[in-house]
Amino acid sequence: MFVSHFRVNEGKLEGLRRPWQEASRRLEVEKPRTLVFLGYLDEYGTHLTMVHVFPDAESMDVHVQGAAERSSAAYEFVEPEGFEIYGTPSDRVLEMMRREAATAGVTLTYQPENLVGFLRVKSG
Repeated sequence: MFVSHFRVNEGKLEGLRRPWQEASRRLEVEKPRTLVFLGYLDEYGTHLTMVHVFPDAESMDVHVQGAAERSSAAYEFVEPEGFEIYGTPSDRVLEMMRREAATAGVTLTYQPENLVGFLRVKSG
């Protein structure tokens, strides 16, 4: 799982809605192995949290293809506040996220070991 936290740039809340909705629809089609791609705004519209869930490290590898372009477009509207990775991504993705966090001057929380829990993909 990958979670990213952002501060919404002043005056950009309404401007970010449409491009992010379009990006979400595009990712749903182009990245079928991404199980979850959800964005949540806080009650004030000043902070955005994105949640991504992948069935395996290879699926995350596929998802991050093109991420640099998506991120640079997104940074018109938001500023990174921190990143979290739960589970074990590939070494390439982990290093990429470490560089991204360092460049943005934010923390990357990395917790590779799943101690307990489950993810229901289908109900019933």
